[in-house]
Amino acid sequence: MSDLSKKRIITVATTGAWPTKENNPNVPIEPAEIAEEVYNCWKEGAAIAHIHCRNDEGKAAMVFEKFEEVVRLIRAKKDCDIILNLTTSGGVNLREEDRIKPFYELQPELASYDCGTMNWQHTTVFENNPKFLEKLGTLMQERGVKPEIEVFDPGMIYNAGYLVKKGFLKPPLHFQFCMGVPGGIGASTKNLVFMKEIMEEVAPGSTWSAFGIGASAMEILYATVAMGGHVRVGMEDNVYYKKGVLAESNMQFVARAKRVIEEFGCEVASPDEARMILGLKK
Repeated sequence: MSDLSKKRIITVATTGAWPTKENNPNVPIEPAEIAEEVYNCWKEGAAIAHIHCRNDEGKAAMVFEKFEEVVRLIRAKKDCDIILNLTTSGGVNLREEDRIKPFYELQPELASYDCGTMNWQHTTVFENNPKFLEKLGTLMQERGVKPEIEVFDPGMIYNAGYLVKKGFLKPPLHFQFCMGVPGGIGASTKNLVFMKEIMEEVAPGSTWSAFGIGASAMEILYATVAMGGHVRVGMEDNVYYKKGVLAESNMQFVARAKRVIEEFGCEVASPDEARMILGLKK
């Protein structure tokens, strides 16, 4: 199938900042575990790997050496052409320099760009102040890294529109709708339609992906595929495969997303097709 409009990109987020082995013993934490999981997810159909790393205690951190090791191990697999997307937000209350260094030094094709500050999970502040966002956008342009604009509520889409006008972001943009995170917009089809409509008003011509946390994960998966978006799955967002059943691996989530996409009459995008859709240069 050559029609890219019928292709759907699967992003796998294997680790995230919060799940632990206590939450699910199958969450990959060590660099070698993460790299192997990414490789196996690529074989299942994932085109993009969203990478978080942990410190030696397994806690949320932006330790450059951990990112360097994960990237080196993945790139050492010569048959694997998965797109790497490094986080710039491996936790809260982190130094800006530590958040920037992995993408700046390792130059992945994508890096996350959290487009606003929020009350994270009703417990703390996830800060992305205006000056930091301006700096982040400038440095991503300098290094040829495309921002994956993570938005947790509609206001962050408007933030992205403002940053485009000021030159800190360059269209066409790529959005990741993060839904169901406490402190952000709820995960429902109604809210997904709302977010997509705002994106089309504020940043026409953008591409987009979405995921839902918890009980609404499948609703957002189905709705996103039907609405022409791309999907993100993985243990960063859900450690349960279904109610009461822990996920066996990230590959399990990727395989299910592939089945949903194909049952809908679409095809899973390869990494090179994802590059075409997102305007990336390998």
